[in-house]
Amino acid sequence: MKVSLAISAPSSLWRKAPRARSLARETIAACVAECGLAAREGVEVSLLLADDAEVRALNARWRGQDKPTNVLSFPAAPPERLREAATLGDIALAFETVSREAEAAGIPIADHYRHLVAHGFLHLIGYDHQTDEEAERMEALETRIMARLGVADPYTDRAVAE
Repeated sequence: MKVSLAISAPSSLWRKAPRARSLARETIAACVAECGLAAREGVEVSLLLADDAEVRALNARWRGQDKPTNVLSFPAAPPERLREAATLGDIALAFETVSREAEAAGIPIADHYRHLVAHGFLHLIGYDHQTDEEAERMEALETRIMARLGVADPYTDRAVAE
């Protein structure tokens, strides 16, 4: 099954992350393969490569939290309607936060970016981490996706995505 990934990069900061577009495509493909996602062929996902200011504004408007965050996900359809949906939803990433977190964790920004793209995608298809059980299930799936991509377990040092 193929996902159509529409990428918008209004922040020039993302030029510092070479291959951001191809890494996102590879990551989404790994997510689909690992999840066994059953959705319409060519279902669309939008990825916004933004800066902290833009993600902060989105976070304030849609989550009531006036602060930047690493990744935001906006599902377009409930999990039970994914098979019919033309669009899974939108993912937004904030460059400065992603970069700062990668540096603090001592990991390549590309690895952290892949993890956050996967994390955001999983939210679009119904995964969450509100309870310990949900978090364990989601984290295990993210770890398998990262392994498929040759990326270390993002939870070994508890570098948790929000």
